[in-house]
Amino acid sequence: MVFVIEESFKGTLAAKGFEEQLMRLKPKPTTEEAPGQFWKDFIRDTAPEFRKPTLEQLETLIKPIWSELIDGSIYVNDQLEAIFRQVRPDVIVQDNVVAFPAVLTAGVPWVRIVSCNPLEVRDSALPPAFSGLPTDDSRDWDRFRRAYAEAHTELHDVFGRFTRDEGCPPLPEGEFMYESPFLNLYNYPNELDYRRSRPLNATWQQLESCVRTTDAPFELPPSVRGAAKLIYLSLGSLGSADTALMGRLIDILGRTDHRIIVSMGPQHQELRLHENMVGEEFLPQTSVLPLVDLVITHGGNNTVTESMYFGKPMIVLPLFWDQHDNAQRVDETGFGVRLDPYRFHDEQLLGSIDRLSTDAELARRLTGVARRLQAAPGTMQAAERIESLMRSRLPIPASS
Repeated sequence: MVFVIEESFKGTLAAKGFEEQLMRLKPKPTTEEAPGQFWKDFIRDTAPEFRKPTLEQLETLIKPIWSELIDGSIYVNDQLEAIFRQVRPDVIVQDNVVAFPAVLTAGVPWVRIVSCNPLEVRDSALPPAFSGLPTDDSRDWDRFRRAYAEAHTELHDVFGRFTRDEGCPPLPEGEFMYESPFLNLYNYPNELDYRRSRPLNATWQQLESCVRTTDAPFELPPSVRGAAKLIYLSLGSLGSADTALMGRLIDILGRTDHRIIVSMGPQHQELRLHENMVGEEFLPQTSVLPLVDLVITHGGNNTVTESMYFGKPMIVLPLFWDQHDNAQRVDETGFGVRLDPYRFHDEQLLGSIDRLSTDAELARRLTGVARRLQAAPGTMQAAERIESLMRSRLPIPASS
């Protein structure tokens, strides 16, 4: 198996025994960069946009992110073509929200993975992606859709011309990604998933969970052992770049009797933990989650689905992208609470912790979810279907 990864991540997959092929999505900087440094810097510089409602984020945050992603696809396409000629893959698996034309033109079967919220796959009976709007109140859906289309039409036209010039079919209307004719996978548990107006076609497979088992073990330090609730705080490597928000959360939680494990992120040197806390720049999240009673998260798809996999209630503080959709879905299905990260009152956070961590019925529901997800890991299902595609080179229906 060969992983094509961005150059700044060199060595991360090789350490796990895989072959790496390196690519760049932008010209090489003059100074050495940390893994994913471009996106960390981008989010740091655009963090003020997190404070805006989702409708107002379209022009000033969502569109610039799409633009950067599209620029990266255009920049890397020749490199990808060269890599595919050298590696000669039997199957290509793409986990990205924008298309890489080189994947479609490589002449081999390919797989699309949707690792963000499944609203990425549109349905007129569901809220628009990135809106964070409720599923049971459609009054603002069309307004958001119109604003989204107005913000992105020109960008869609530019990228659509590029993909056609590279030999791809026309882009789907309003989208920057193609559906694979062979196999499409998305990662979201049934309990959070949406009721669609029509089923996805037969090449779509719901995985429900894709939890890695390669994280290092984590032993709970003596300083945070005790009778109080154990809470995991993580806003992700990008969200934690907002050190003012992280600092406020740390200070609020530091005044409680709870014990806190903090994923501090790349700006860890600017954060100061309290005596009831432990934390590191990076933590082995899937080894931490089984130990805690509750998760405070930004609502990234990985953390949300992993929390469900381990049966943990969530307080979700969404910042951008699909985090708003995940936060809304967690809240409206009753598996946690959505709070505005910049407008919540201390009492709202503390009250939510107390309520969620002592709700026996919620604990029972989450235990049942965890047992079911752990009994049928999506990682195995995905591997089996990708191997089937490699053998047959024919579309893989969900029932296979």
